[in-house]
Amino acid sequence: MQRNTLALLVISLGTLVGCGDAEGVYEEEEGTVEEVAESLVEENAIQPNAIQPNAIQPNAIQPNAIQPNALTPSALSPSSLAALQDSGQTGQMSRMFLRYAVGCALEPSQSFTVTWTDNDVVHTETYFGQLGLAPSWATGPLDETGQRWVSACLAARTNWYGVTVTISMRAAHNAIKHAGVVEKYSYPREEGAFWGNLFAPTPYLHSCVYVPNTGYVRSVMRDCAAGHVGPNGIENCGMIERRGPCDAVCDPLDSNNGFRPKCVYDATVAPPRKTTEVVTVFLQ
Repeated sequence: MQRNTLALLVISLGTLVGCGDAEGVYEEEEGTVEEVAESLVEENAIQPNAIQPNAIQPNAIQPNAIQPNALTPSALSPSSLAALQDSGQTGQMSRMFLRYAVGCALEPSQSFTVTWTDNDVVHTETYFGQLGLAPSWATGPLDETGQRWVSACLAARTNWYGVTVTISMRAAHNAIKHAGVVEKYSYPREEGAFWGNLFAPTPYLHSCVYVPNTGYVRSVMRDCAAGHVGPNGIENCGMIERRGPCDAVCDPLDSNNGFRPKCVYDATVAPPRKTTEVVTVFLQ
């Protein structure tokens, strides 16, 4: 499978991880919603060759072109709307990006609908929010804090192999802050953490790995924190830059809810600059 360096923003979302008081698991399979106790759990299969700003096609929708507007078709620029309505690969990549951006940003009561035509056949898709990391994007621009939350969410749901692995996502954001007892018991192994900003003028994504679990993480086909072992050594996951051990670049886990409160995004200054918009992933 080709790993295009211009690609990293398409996730194949299944279920989602979130807050204990929401008490539900949202499965994206033909719109079904299955209620279970404790929390939200997410499946992921976003491929690295689909998560970068331009994806494979130079005309695919770009994150920094849509964040100044509300996340509605009427607010999109003509070029962004054209990318979404394209019947070829550009459209497929753009719609996938929006689908998962909506899932990360909006709440279940919010949605985005797009219609396009392929060989005179009209297609309509509606993407529903799930995590609610930046719900105000439905009515106005995505602010910088929201950009970082959505970016961290998308990076956490990226999979080198494009396969589905169920994960537990935890963060300082109230929407996914409180992992329940069952979720903590079922997902005890820390994989690592993800952070960055895909919507910035110069997009970036970072990851780190919890070193003691490196072997296990790779064994269950989650390589974007640990790094993919390729013929030329350990590789980054598309545009997700590996930053090494989480213990070296992030604060210790929050003792109550099990997430990394802060991670370094700029190590060129002293002291290094850290971000609080970090998504920590746990595995079964």
